[in-house]
Amino acid sequence: MATIQYLTRIEFDYGAIKTLASLLSSLGISKPLLVTDPFLSKTAIVGDIQELLSQFNPILFAKTPQNPTEEAVEEAVQVYLAEKCDGIIAIGGGSSIDLAKGVALLATHPGPIEQYAVILGGLEKISAKVVPVIAVPTTAGTGSEVGRAALISLRDGRKLGFISPHLIPKIALCDPELTLGLPPSLTAATGMDALTHCIETYLSPRVNPPADAIAIDGAKRATAWVEIASKDGSNREARWNMMMASLQGGLTFQKGLGAVHSMSHPLGGIKSPVLHHGTLNAVILPAVLRFNESYCTEKFAELKIAMGVPNGTSLDRFIENLNQKLNLPKSLSAMGVTREIIPAMVEGALKDHSSASNPRPLNKKDFEMLFEEALN
Repeated sequence: MATIQYLTRIEFDYGAIKTLASLLSSLGISKPLLVTDPFLSKTAIVGDIQELLSQFNPILFAKTPQNPTEEAVEEAVQVYLAEKCDGIIAIGGGSSIDLAKGVALLATHPGPIEQYAVILGGLEKISAKVVPVIAVPTTAGTGSEVGRAALISLRDGRKLGFISPHLIPKIALCDPELTLGLPPSLTAATGMDALTHCIETYLSPRVNPPADAIAIDGAKRATAWVEIASKDGSNREARWNMMMASLQGGLTFQKGLGAVHSMSHPLGGIKSPVLHHGTLNAVILPAVLRFNESYCTEKFAELKIAMGVPNGTSLDRFIENLNQKLNLPKSLSAMGVTREIIPAMVEGALKDHSSASNPRPLNKKDFEMLFEEALN
């Protein structure tokens, strides 16, 4: 088993979940709140974890929505405080982990949560008093288990980013065994999420060579294994590599993301249709790559080598072909997005924190063009 100390403590390998009880003790947690979603709560994964932690009498909160909301955070905080918990274990994908971060924040900081959003000057308001979180990812895509951000939809529909080094989970417990049962469609969508993270952080103009090295290795790993993992979910090597690629994407969030996420964040905040974040990233990525290419030609060339893009094939076309092989939607309209909501999505993208680290500066007309291209 590998113990990695990079931003936080990471336990990574098959069987890592068996160490959870000792990890709780190492953090001084005696009564954890388990944060997960309704589907996962009925699976053996959560049941086995509850059994592993029987001496801790864990409290279960299993109401995480597909996209975490302000209301769900507040409800979970009430449970946390009423049960006198002293730590959190997030079990699931990015939604459960982000929700857990929101709970960790509001359990020790006064509400409302809006005041802590990074675009509203909330970064400095988040202190080290945040409740300790252990993140146990059950998908391979979001990287939230080592990320400093949580994306939460407010009551008014805005999906805002809450960013602080204090929000990074104290321990990321990454066991590929927990992903063996993922269906092909979710494997594909989360896998493309991981790949998008690696590509966007690598293309970010911020200077961070160690993060660049991690990102390009993650992009290479995700490209090599996502199709295999989607077709054969029992392939242990593929599952291991996809979880590592997901972790690598999260480790490079320090560089910032880009226009793909600026666009997917507001789309993820709409109430209907409910849109999966990883699928959105996969669909939007080709248009953003075409937009950015002239501003980072050397990095595009390096990515194409690492990802094994054939000579004569553009990076955006390669991604489109990969999406097709993975049976992902071809456009936003195929996901149920209508043109009527695009003006509001453009405004949301302009305000999103990820826009600042896109390699090519963006204005309103640029986003209008990108949304139109992704829509068709």
